[in-house]
Amino acid sequence: QVQLVESGGGLAQPGGSLRLSCAASGFTFSSYAMSWARQAPGKGLEWVSGIYSDGSDTYYADSVKGRFTISRDNAKNTVYLQMNSLKPEDTALYYCAKGVHLEYYYGMDYWGKGTLVTVSS
Repeated sequence: QVQLVESGGGLAQPGGSLRLSCAASGFTFSSYAMSWARQAPGKGLEWVSGIYSDGSDTYYADSVKGRFTISRDNAKNTVYLQMNSLKPEDTALYYCAKGVHLEYYYGMDYWGKGTLVTVSS
């Protein structure tokens, strides 16, 4: 069955960095887009970033553009989210999600359990 396991969350200071990882199994990883989404306390789910199955195209929400970088290693079945210049408003539970297509526009069908990122001094 499809499994997505996030790691790398934790406490970071404003201006700091964290790198999230998502290890995928149970499907042909290289055939599907992958995404990261987040849910801040008391707020709705926000799609943060997406990447094509071959890594050739990426999407970023305006709130993270220029600070976050998504990447993937199809040999390791892993997708990453490098987060730099972190802000307190980046505090959220971050989820990894599998796309339903090789491009990220078409939605997601499986989600991990999330990893908590807290940005605070």
